[in-house]
Formats: sequence, structure tokens, C-alpha cells
Amino acid sequence: MAGIVSYGAYVPWYRLNRQTILWTMGWFNPAAMLPGKKAVAGCDEDSITMAVEAGVDCLQGFPREKVDGLYFATTTAPYKERQNAGIAAAALDLREDLRTADFTDSLKAGTAALLSANEAVRAQGAAQVLVAAADTRLGKMGSAQEYFFGDGAAAFLLGEENVIAELKGFYSLSADFADHRRAARDVFDRAWEERWMRDAGYLQFIPRAVAGLLKKYGLNPGDLAKVIYACPYNREHAAIAKKLGLPPEKVQDNLMSEVGDTGAAYPLMMLAAALEEAQPGDKILVVSYGNGADALYFEVTEEIVNRKDRKGVRGHLADQNDLGSYEKYAVFKNLLPLEVGIRGEEVAFTQLSTLFRERRSVLGLVGVRCQKCGTPQFPAQRVCVNPECGAVDQMEPYRFSDRRGRLFTYTADRLAASLNPPAIYGIVDFEGGGRYMFDLTDCEQDALKVGMPVRMSFRRKYSDEARGIYGYFWKAVPLREGR
Repeated sequence: MAGIVSYGAYVPWYRLNRQTILWTMGWFNPAAMLPGKKAVAGCDEDSITMAVEAGVDCLQGFPREKVDGLYFATTTAPYKERQNAGIAAAALDLREDLRTADFTDSLKAGTAALLSANEAVRAQGAAQVLVAAADTRLGKMGSAQEYFFGDGAAAFLLGEENVIAELKGFYSLSADFADHRRAARDVFDRAWEERWMRDAGYLQFIPRAVAGLLKKYGLNPGDLAKVIYACPYNREHAAIAKKLGLPPEKVQDNLMSEVGDTGAAYPLMMLAAALEEAQPGDKILVVSYGNGADALYFEVTEEIVNRKDRKGVRGHLADQNDLGSYEKYAVFKNLLPLEVGIRGEEVAFTQLSTLFRERRSVLGLVGVRCQKCGTPQFPAQRVCVNPECGAVDQMEPYRFSDRRGRLFTYTADRLAASLNPPAIYGIVDFEGGGRYMFDLTDCEQDALKVGMPVRMSFRRKYSDEARGIYGYFWKAVPLREGR
């Protein structure tokens, strides 16, 4: 039996009410207005960092050394020639002798990665493969895409042991249907005429994929407990359900009122949300869309009751903060230039050779623990910092990224360059030992307190646009209720 062993998801802390977009850009395109809000990645987030966050959620309780591969699906990869999956694997502190691959260039890249991972497991090429999908697509200011697109990520661990949802079958369609497109040098999504996309795209490919899968495996719509399909248009989403003869309770919410269309991650985020509510024996059908469609058919097992402790989609939806300002959103998305002062004008050259040598510390937040007295420390040292020990060269690797900590002290700095001032940083004392200084993120200054719990989050530390380098490190996120 091969299928999903675990799942996780990530939705950024910030939300932008679509009414806020209308207030700012409605003079140009009021017809694009949608109700609700969309998820917005912070100025220190991208598709890699969100994929890592979803991966951390997914891998709770699973030994990372047993993961044999990581497949990363996105249409907004930070790098075109530096494997993004490799960065995510290093951040998750996975083994170096594993298979990594980027799946990209289509909105159905997420389901393509999921199918490939399942095939690798079934063929005994890997015992476990982690699939992570994330996107941060951009629409031009005032466009319909600006209202539709949201940011988010989902992750699934595929294997043959302790499977919670067996992949029973699939059906795929491929077509060069160019409704959405971005050339290699494009920043913004380009879309063809809206009616064409809806009528000839979503309303045709999704029902065809569903019908093809049902016929292939001798199923009826009534056999399915939940049907998921990636259609961001609310009216067409309802029309597809009617065309398939599905009652509303069998159709998974499309997340448009709370998150938005998250690109390659969209159908997988809805699948994660469905698994949060799934019961043993449920048959789940998930359909992606993009240059055709993939339809995947899962059957939930008794093991699902042991995976209800994920934060998942539901937990992230309960933990959010209104961005409030369209201008702030535009700065986060690099749509508007911002004066960062002389302290922010220059970015030090990244020593890539040093980064490679120290990759486990920088990307994985791995320090050491003294084998003699058990004292953890970061960064890694040869000599134990415990004054009562002082052992030399008796250290073992020790990962801090999945450790909780307490905020020992902090500073809010309004002179330091920041796209989201003030820059806040402080000293974190880790549970079990270890102390280091980190930037704080996803927080408001007035809500911080000495001694409050924090978790670690993989983020962009800086962007060196002139040299094409993005620097990553870990930041501290205060733990509020639900986090």
C-alpha cells in the first residue's frame, strides 16, 4: 500500500482584505472585486521558505533521516539555476544522499510531483519522499489576478508504512491551453480573456478529468466522500459541482474567501484541509488544473486518527493578522520602491564557499551537543561552553530548528534598514539548553514580552538583487494561541 503518510500546510500570517485593494485600485478596475481576503507572504518569505514551513508541519513525529527524497513544486521558484529543492532539503536538515527535484512551469506541478513521489515509493526506489508545493504569484496592480492570487504551501510525506490515505488511482489530461502564462523574463502573470479561461478551461478540463477517472476505476460520484478541484471562480466552482451531480457537502471549500488561488499548491492545500476532517474509509478525489488536469483518487485508512495533531490549514486560518495597508502589501511584493536609508543601500557580498562549508549551521540551524555533559550550543564549537565540563572534540550534531525557546530579551530598532519597521531582534533561550540572537518576525512590537515562547521559522535574511543571491536563515516567531 503506497500513499500519503503525513501532511502539513502553511498559510502566511498576513491577510489583505480585498476591499482594501478596491479602495486603492478600484478606480482602475472595480469589476475585479472579490469578497473576503487573501493570504500575503511577508517581506522575508518566498516559495522556498513557505515550503519549508509546510514541511516542518508535515514531518512532526517522523525521523528526518528516513526521508529519501524531496520534490518541490512551484511556478515562482527564487532560482532558475540553483536547485530550490536542495535549499529546502538543507533547511529541513535531510540527509545529503537523497533525491531532490524541482517541478515547475505548470499549475498542476504539485499533483505531478505527488504522482512521481508515489511512483518512486511503489517502485521501491525510495521508502519515503516528501512533496512540498508553494507559490507566491504576482498579478499586476489593479488586475483581476491581484484579487485572486494568494500565497501558501502544502506538504505530504509519501510512503508504504502507516499510510493515512492510499493513492488508488489517477487520470491525467495534457493540453497546451495557454490561459495563464509567464515568459522567462516576466514578473507578472499574463492571462487570456476571462470568459475563455472559465468556459473553455475550468469548465471543460476539470469535469473531463473527473469523468475519466470515474470511468477508469468504475466509480460513481456517490461513492466519493469529498471532491476537491482547483477552480478559483466561485460561480464556475459551483457550476462544476452541479455538472458532476455533487451535493454541496461533498465539495471541498476552495479557500478563496480566506487564502486565494495559491498556484501549484492550490489543490494540495485543499487536500490537506480535507484530510483534517477525513474519516477512515472516505474516498477523496482531488483534481488539479493547468495545461490540462490531474485527477487523483485516495482512500482514507484507519491511520488517519493518528495525524490530527498537525497545524495544517485550519490552524493557520485561525492565526492571522490584517495587513491593513495596500501600500505595505505593494512594498512587500516589490511593486513600489522604498527608501531604506544608507544602512540598507549596500548588501555585503555573500561568501558562497563559506556558506557551503557552514550550510548545515546556516540553512539547517544545526549546532552541537556535548556528548560528555549534554550541553547544546550554537553555532557549533569544538570546546564545550559548560564551565564545569570544557570537553574538547566530543560533540555531536544537534538541530535547533525544531526546538521551542523563550525570549530572554529583545530590541525594536527603528534605525536599522527594514521593509517592515521596526527591525526586532532578541536573545532566545532554547528548551533543553542553547542560546542565540535571532531576528523576530510575524509579530507586533507591543505584543512582545520577555519570557514569551517562540518557535523557529526559515526566512529570507536578505536579498542581494545585484548579484542574484537570496540569503536564508532562521528567525524567531512568538507563539500566540493556536501557533
